[in-house]
Amino acid sequence: MNKPLMSKATAVWLVDNTTLTFKQVADFCGMHELEVQGIADGDVATGVKGFDPVSNNQLEPGEIEKGQADPAYRLKLKFIASAVGEEKRRGPRYTPLSKRQDRPAAILWLVKFHPELTDGQVGKLVGTTKPTILAIRERTHWNINNITPIDPVALGLCKQTELDAAVQVAVRKKAAEGTVMSDDERRKLVSTEQSLGMPDEPKMPSSIAGLENFTHADREEKSADYSDADSFFNLPEADEDDDEDDDGIDPRR
Repeated sequence: MNKPLMSKATAVWLVDNTTLTFKQVADFCGMHELEVQGIADGDVATGVKGFDPVSNNQLEPGEIEKGQADPAYRLKLKFIASAVGEEKRRGPRYTPLSKRQDRPAAILWLVKFHPELTDGQVGKLVGTTKPTILAIRERTHWNINNITPIDPVALGLCKQTELDAAVQVAVRKKAAEGTVMSDDERRKLVSTEQSLGMPDEPKMPSSIAGLENFTHADREEKSADYSDADSFFNLPEADEDDDEDDDGIDPRR
């Protein structure tokens, strides 16, 4: 087995009681580094009680010391004979009772920001049924007006790695079908790390379409056109005799 039992609770304990890096904790617990960072920030696993891997015979005390001394060191899990074969179990994802009321918000977030995901993929990510997903897609859910979309990773319903893997499956499916995707759709169909690394693409409002070839030199040429200036400033000269009174004083002074 490559990760400890109660991995999220173990990650909470390691974040609170050690100086291990997020990557070390993520590698040991089989989680995403951003998810561990969310635990440290208090956005993920809120209310989860830490699970001490040392006192529960899953980690040697010396492993933590080695990891704190060397950030590149990978913690080694103790062999647990009773846990052999746990990963081979198949079945629906179990969602704790305290998290079940958050599933509609997570479903709405996935439907809104990842519409390419199928109902089966959404169901596996948050542990729900297809009728519930369909009701939220079609906005026929009984409480749809009060549901706010929230990232399922932030709610602790799934891992970032699982969400990224589901999105990558959607990418391959779209590519196999030969579907033409827009820039916004391509940005949605990549993982979080890839999306953050993509350059921002400038958007041009449709109201100024066609002006992209209007250069700075053209603007200077337009601003330097004074062909009609004389018509505005060529005023008739005033007669000096009329402007001065009998005493020779200019009234304009």
